[in-house]
Amino acid sequence: MYSEGMKPLIGINLDIEKGPPPVASVQVTYLEAVQKAGGIPVLLPPMPDFDLDHLLNQLHGLLLIGGLDYSPLLYGEDACDRVECLDPTRQEFDLRLVRRTLDRSVIPVLGICGGCQLLNISLGGSLIQDIKLELPDSAVGHSKPDGWKEGFAKHAVMINQDSTLARIYQADRLAVPTSHHQAVRVLGSGLKAAAHAEDGIIEAVELPERGFTIGVQWHPERDYDGNRLLFEEFIKRSADNRNRG
Repeated sequence: MYSEGMKPLIGINLDIEKGPPPVASVQVTYLEAVQKAGGIPVLLPPMPDFDLDHLLNQLHGLLLIGGLDYSPLLYGEDACDRVECLDPTRQEFDLRLVRRTLDRSVIPVLGICGGCQLLNISLGGSLIQDIKLELPDSAVGHSKPDGWKEGFAKHAVMINQDSTLARIYQADRLAVPTSHHQAVRVLGSGLKAAAHAEDGIIEAVELPERGFTIGVQWHPERDYDGNRLLFEEFIKRSADNRNRG
């Protein structure tokens, strides 16, 4: 663990609800995971590029949260009737945030659920708009009704053995908490699949050419003990970035 003066600063994007009045928020489980692993969470509301660049110069890592759906127009498709889009203010900012961060090769990035999908879209990839429409016969419980309030679904993921995730978890199979109806279809430029569900759905991606850049489709913050190694590695790499400064 890091001393108070040495903890890395981890930027976290926020969800936006229209209101009135509009609300910017984040679930506490994301903040707690960063804190338990030794980082300091820094909340990032939508802001202009000048302010964002100033903050990125101070941050040591970036965590991208989940939420509703990014518009399929971003990858050249019309939305099906099961898509529920994010607030456009959040979507516009999230896209600028991740693109400007990826341009800075030293900032580690961890994308969770929608954050994983955001990484993929930002690099030119596309999504399955609804897994149940795409794979109606799948027996994998990627989500369940009211999971956010009553507890997530849980299913197995198989980790590719040549991946960074395999090195972190030291395992080839995990049971993970999950609540998603979309997933990566076509991988974005430079990304590789790092884990799959038993029905073939991509459950994690990595960008090997950029250091620590990982997206997981599950919600590790909802099972910190089971995913402690992932958060600790993310914070360690962020601390390494801090020490380089």
